[in-house]
Amino acid sequence: MRRTTSRLMRGLAVLSVLALGTTACGGSDDDSSGSKPVSAGDIQAALKKGGSIKVWAWEPTLKTVAADFQKKYPKVKINLVGERSGDKHYTALSNAISAEKGVPDIAQVEYFAMSQYSLTKGLSDLAPFGADKLKAKYTPGPWNAVSEGDKVYGLPMDSGPMALYYNKKIFDKYKVAVPTTWDEYVDAARKLHKADPKVFIAADAGDAGLTTSLLWQAGSRPYKVDGTKVKIDFNDAGAKKYTATWQKLIDEKLVAPINGWTDDWYKGLGDGTLATLPSGAWMPANFETGVKNASGDWRAAPMPAWTKGDKASTENGGSALTVPALGKNKELAYAFVEYANSGAGVQSRIKEGAFPATTAELKDDAFLNKEFAYFGGQKANEIFAESAANVASDWSYLPFQQYANSIFNDTVGKAYVGNTKLSDGLKSWQDASVKYGEEQGFTVE
Repeated sequence: MRRTTSRLMRGLAVLSVLALGTTACGGSDDDSSGSKPVSAGDIQAALKKGGSIKVWAWEPTLKTVAADFQKKYPKVKINLVGERSGDKHYTALSNAISAEKGVPDIAQVEYFAMSQYSLTKGLSDLAPFGADKLKAKYTPGPWNAVSEGDKVYGLPMDSGPMALYYNKKIFDKYKVAVPTTWDEYVDAARKLHKADPKVFIAADAGDAGLTTSLLWQAGSRPYKVDGTKVKIDFNDAGAKKYTATWQKLIDEKLVAPINGWTDDWYKGLGDGTLATLPSGAWMPANFETGVKNASGDWRAAPMPAWTKGDKASTENGGSALTVPALGKNKELAYAFVEYANSGAGVQSRIKEGAFPATTAELKDDAFLNKEFAYFGGQKANEIFAESAANVASDWSYLPFQQYANSIFNDTVGKAYVGNTKLSDGLKSWQDASVKYGEEQGFTVE
């Protein structure tokens, strides 16, 4: 999980206050806000004239896309600033917007952070450029994350439909069936741990991203956002499904208290002590580079269902390319965003390991039939594509989700290290998030 610094919190506070004021940047109805229609001719004229655009993005495949774009449009220069990621990226973006200085022409923004910047009018509405006509190109989850009503604040770059990665070698060794429901998942955890006390069904020391993804799949909708009116409620039926199941795993010590992306985590995935990993479709490349010694041992399966037969899936991760309202050269910026995320750049990025958010690629035979040597020749994209098609599109994040995620370990995380129940931890998370939202001027219930 990315951790949020106090500096980022200050930037977030500034943005939240701006959301409620009358001087929010990019809020006018002139061309800088992207509110007037921009024709294809306008964009082509800008490409012909040329110019320079600055892109703040950490996604490595954009290097190839930028190079290809510049070959096609030699008068355009792409300045790709890729050294920032996570908290540093958002801190820099928030500071630039609040100072109205040094704002990039294009910024990569993860889906969970989109509403923070769109609500504060820090992003251009791309519908006047024609982005609203592209809806059918994308899967529902990512499109929902970048759009609000008839406004479009970015084009989806990738997606993270979830799958259950499992160590086939371990499941075969102990003759345990791969779970198809979360109840079966708990049973499998018990059987594996009984057969070998060193084996845990998964690692989980408290992860905000995993928790919200599982709530999403379970049908919980804890966040409802209408402008500056926010409702937070972790007590619906879906949340109760999640807490009832996951509490068993915690109480019976069936999940290893290991944080993701640590040396211990990689070691556990490699030596068989971690038997499964619920994660996004972008994970295979991380297996190949970080868990090389377990090549051939792992496979992908659909996410276990909360109710037998239910195919509902969920997203974990993913981001969009956006055009900040204070950026310059908006026609050139939009042209690059569309090229990268809807045009020829999509195939370039897929070849380098990105998982697409575009439906055409997810239905392409070559994509679906790709055999993953790491997964024993399995056509894992078939699993991921089906997952993407079964993601409910009505999930919302908070306009201050970055802050909420930063306090997860101080609230829900206590359920993993003490006697706090998971349901009580969620209530504490809810209360703390409500308090923060009210302090920032949101109307929260």
